[in-house]
Amino acid sequence: MVGGGSGAFIGAVHRNAALMDGEISFTAGALSSTKEKSLTSGRDLGLPDGRNYASWEEMLEAESGLPPEERVDFVSVVTPNHFHFPVAHAFAEAGFNVVCDKPMVLDSAQASKLVETVERTGVVFCVTYNYTGYPMVKQARHMVQAGELGEIRKVIIEYSQGWLATRLEDSGNKQAGWRTDPDKSGIAGAVGDIGSHAENLVSTVTGLEIEAICADLTTFVPGRRLDDDANLLIHYEGGARGVMITSQISTGEENGLSLRVYGTQGGLQWRQEEPNHLIHTPIGEPEKILRRGNAYLCEEAQRATRLPSGHPEAFIEAFANVYLGFASAVRSRLDGQLRDDLPMHFPTVHDGARGVHFIEKTVESACGEKKWLDAGRPGDLNRR
Repeated sequence: MVGGGSGAFIGAVHRNAALMDGEISFTAGALSSTKEKSLTSGRDLGLPDGRNYASWEEMLEAESGLPPEERVDFVSVVTPNHFHFPVAHAFAEAGFNVVCDKPMVLDSAQASKLVETVERTGVVFCVTYNYTGYPMVKQARHMVQAGELGEIRKVIIEYSQGWLATRLEDSGNKQAGWRTDPDKSGIAGAVGDIGSHAENLVSTVTGLEIEAICADLTTFVPGRRLDDDANLLIHYEGGARGVMITSQISTGEENGLSLRVYGTQGGLQWRQEEPNHLIHTPIGEPEKILRRGNAYLCEEAQRATRLPSGHPEAFIEAFANVYLGFASAVRSRLDGQLRDDLPMHFPTVHDGARGVHFIEKTVESACGEKKWLDAGRPGDLNRR
């Protein structure tokens, strides 16, 4: 692991998720940007002295010098955004498989370079859009792909939080500090932080590609340097229409991610704060509530379930499913048996590149004078 030392929220989530199923062990780390904190964090988390590194550069050099069967099988990058590219690219270039937090990198130039490196080296690359790991998200994806909703007409995605309704970044809060700093977070605030999740969730469930965007970005908190609220109208290829709301100043909201998809034959509704239910509204029929843990769900949704029905599963388990899918792909690469039928879907470098392009086009739309901005992706990023 790079980043995610003592006291880091997302680093602990990654470790808990990765270790949950016994498929992965935490072997080495460079857990902070400072030598002292990195080494202290590693000792606190039980890393052996020989693999508790002061910097990611030191870890890359040392692990690269080990025989292939002894070096780490992959590196998980859980740093602030501005470190994603240099760390992920260096390890991928050296032949290491990589898990990277979102947004994958800061701009499309970095994304294109990373895509090229991953494709050339053949490493397995995962971006932790963790909401794709929920069983009922996998069920929704299956139902759309199976044509149960008919032709998709309308998508409404909302991700509302309230934690940045005040200038929390001035209080010493580390997460608020770097997420509102364009030098560390990138060109977008709420759009980059949670809008990237919203875009990926729509893409994962529906397979729709964005064609054009009409975006309104606002910075409500005085003195803040990045957007904290966004409202988008979206045209998708094929004619579907979308509405996206992402906000971090919606006072009282905690983690209000919700998705509604409407087609010619029915609709689906899913809420992250009640993740074990999926509402299906077939045209001309009563509303149906599908529940996690039941045999009537699709195979991938059942595989993503650890507990019997009625026993709630949630955030870390969904995160763990992303790691499970990635681990399966890494094992197949190590065995020399590249597979197209992996037991669990996970977001790839192409999903990460598409997310970066989405962020850029949203900011461009909001800053420009055109009502609608063409948001189609260049050919090298337009693969799934």
